[in-house]
Amino acid sequence: MASDALRVAAVDLGTNSFHMVIVEESREKGLVEIDRVKDMICIGKGSISTKMLDESAMQAGIAALKNFLVLASQHGVAPENVIAFATSAIREAMNRDEFIRRVREETGLKVKVISGKEEAEFIYYGVRNAVRLGASSDLIFDIGGGSVEFVIADRSGVKLLESRKIGVARMFERFVKSDPVSAQEIKLLEQFFAAEMVSAAERAAELQIRRGIASSGTAENIARMIHSLQGGDSEASLNNSVFTRREFSRLYKAVLPLRSAERRKMTGLDEKRVDLIIPGLVLFDTIFRTFGLEEVVISDSALREGMVLHYLQRKLNPVAEKQERLDIRRESVYELGFRCNWNRHHSEQVAMLCLRFFDQLAPLHGLEKRYRELLEYAALLHNIGTFISISSHHKHSQYIIMNGDLRGFSPSETGIIGNVARYHRKSPPSEKHALYSQLRSADRRAVDVLSGILRIANGLERGHRQNISSVHLAVADGMITIGVGSRFPPDIEIWAADLLKSWLETVLGCRIVFEPHQDA
Repeated sequence: MASDALRVAAVDLGTNSFHMVIVEESREKGLVEIDRVKDMICIGKGSISTKMLDESAMQAGIAALKNFLVLASQHGVAPENVIAFATSAIREAMNRDEFIRRVREETGLKVKVISGKEEAEFIYYGVRNAVRLGASSDLIFDIGGGSVEFVIADRSGVKLLESRKIGVARMFERFVKSDPVSAQEIKLLEQFFAAEMVSAAERAAELQIRRGIASSGTAENIARMIHSLQGGDSEASLNNSVFTRREFSRLYKAVLPLRSAERRKMTGLDEKRVDLIIPGLVLFDTIFRTFGLEEVVISDSALREGMVLHYLQRKLNPVAEKQERLDIRRESVYELGFRCNWNRHHSEQVAMLCLRFFDQLAPLHGLEKRYRELLEYAALLHNIGTFISISSHHKHSQYIIMNGDLRGFSPSETGIIGNVARYHRKSPPSEKHALYSQLRSADRRAVDVLSGILRIANGLERGHRQNISSVHLAVADGMITIGVGSRFPPDIEIWAADLLKSWLETVLGCRIVFEPHQDA
């Protein structure tokens, strides 16, 4: 572990399951997940109506926490850096103090019971660290076993924080008695959900919200099932993945009529959520209709990650919450670069040249501005594959980018970044390559252009000495003339770029020549 790194474990004692995430925070690499573990304790089973935690569930919970603490210790987490919060089921139980006392006596762990509003706030901290919030407001919702938290926020901050007692375990216990669920039970669920959403829906209507951001196991299960219905990889990363109201509706209509035994066979559905998915689906359907959402984005970061971020903020900067946050996309790209021991100065030089080429070639390539940002990030990460091997580092770069848990990017965006990095050397893009052929046609054309630009920019930084200070492009009679300004004679850089120019010449249908001049 690096000397400046701090490891923290966050334990979430939820209604359905106990979770722990272990992360390491350091100045350069940011927040890196070390391990995570989940145990479906179902501490809230039966307690939602009785208001009493079951003795066997409490014993199972304490046993799970003991295992969590052993794991945290093995990962080098100091006891004082293990934080634990309890939510809905424990919050409402009349014997919660007895359970918390027994946890303290048997494990040494101090569990803090948090309010619904505090839970919503932590969820907001976690989600904003995984999904980029924009100028317009989004509806963030986290579906737990006992409660559902609603947050309305944009990049400037929170507009609403609410916690409602409509979690899936609570609703299943209260309303679902039939298998398959009856039409009457669905109607009762819909009415109860809608009544609890009135104030949040009114605020959302004022702000003209159209996008939802969902976190929690229920949301991820629904996303996996939708992905599976579409023939996708049910094990693929879900963070920042999107599904539309129409895609959800197809799943909803397919699953609701099924019996429990039939649902159990479905790909993407956690077998311990086979029953709880029913109120989860009805809740999602009601949210889509009540809030008028067009799409939902999945965040794999929520309460536990928010707990960690809040804890670190207080520990490392106790004076005040940082007002100006860096863009999480750029933050995440730099963190991945540092994790792979990148050559930062070389990568930033290549990225600078790429952006200048993109801007000056705009009349020729005609690409949307959003591709400019993705080009920059591909340039920053194009060489990280050398962390694994030199000879095929372009392929390794693609793999790391697409599996590196970059925050704030949709899967299609990481696909574009990975492909551009993949084709910065060796063979050009080809329909024979699966990860390229899977892209939409507009994105494939963008990868063609961006990889061509990246090849030349990388060539102009061949000596890794940041020699090229300026590039000026002129287009005439089917030829692009690139004036290259430099601090020292750029012979090596122009030689390398000349070897790498052919792909961009093919894509743009222009011949490229270089004209050197040394800066004063």
